[in-house]
Formats: sequence, structure tokens, C-alpha cells
Amino acid sequence: MSEELRQDGELRPYDWRTTALRVLALVAVIAITVAGFLLKDEIENLEVLGYPGIFLISLISNATIVLPAPGFIVTLIGGSIFNPLLVAVAAAAGAALGELTGYLAGYSGRGVFKRVPSYNRLEELMKEYGGWTVLVLAAIPNPLFDVAGAAAGALRMPVAAFLIWAFAGKMIKMLVIAYAGALGLDLILNLIGQG
Repeated sequence: MSEELRQDGELRPYDWRTTALRVLALVAVIAITVAGFLLKDEIENLEVLGYPGIFLISLISNATIVLPAPGFIVTLIGGSIFNPLLVAVAAAAGAALGELTGYLAGYSGRGVFKRVPSYNRLEELMKEYGGWTVLVLAAIPNPLFDVAGAAAGALRMPVAAFLIWAFAGKMIKMLVIAYAGALGLDLILNLIGQG
């Protein structure tokens, strides 16, 4: 039986199941990202499904790592058509689940993200503040959330905790976007009606 060196410098027995799980997670992340990018035009058509469509678009657009996807636009438009609170809940739930791809990428091995300059700082923030780092980065629009998800996965934050913190942060962001859509449409209709 071969051994591998742990981060703390101690040797442990090599576990082929853990390696297989990491490889499988990485392959899933790559497949989801490529599929989301290739199908982005078809994804936008899901908005006609209402709240489930918003959930699916948010899930798929947040499952793509680093590549841009149309999720926030659908939330903005959905907020102008449907109940903004329910739009935010559907979008936040989809977004949090979609962010599992970043988490799985980190779980599969942080080697890819080690080259990203912000990764080491995010990993330190995750060690010090844990879920609060996830919440803050999920609440603000930024391209670093995939890297934060990877840090959470690499540090083995429990999946349920990651999802709860990510949902809370995404809910804050989606509420702002959905209500901006609702208020924006009302403002435009008022300007047209007064003009």
C-alpha cells in the first residue's frame, strides 16, 4: 500500500476512493461549465417556466465556473414580472446549488486554484471567518465567488454549511436585483404614463 503526504507533513495511507471522488468531481465541474456555456441561448428560454425556470437558469448560470452566464438578468426581469420576493428565493436557491461546482473543484484538489492570486488570501479568510466569508462574497457581485467556493471545498467546509451560507448571501443579492427589476419597471411605466 502506498502512502501520501498530508498538508501537516504526516504520511497517511493512499486512498484510491478519495482520489476517484476528486477526479469525478473535477470532471463533473468541467462538464457542467462547458454545457452551460454551449447552451446559454437555450437557458434563457427557461424563463417562461416562471419560478422553476428562474431557479433552473440561476442554477445553471452559477454552475459555470468563471464563464459569464445570464442569471442576474433573468432575476432582474423576473422581479419585474413576478413577486420579487419569490423570484429572489428561487434565484438564490438555484445560485447556491449551482455554486457547488466551485466547491467540488476545490474538494477535488486546490492545485488549479493555487495559481489564482486571490486564492491564498481567500483561503486564509475562510480559515479565520469560515461561513461569514462565504456569505459576504455571495452577497456582492464579484467574480471571486468561484474561488471562495473552491477554498471552502479544499478546506472541507461541510457541504450543508456551505450551502446555507451561500444561500444567505445569494438571497441578499437576489433580493436587491429582483426588487430593482420591480421598481425599475414601475418607474418606467410611471414615466410613460405621465409623458
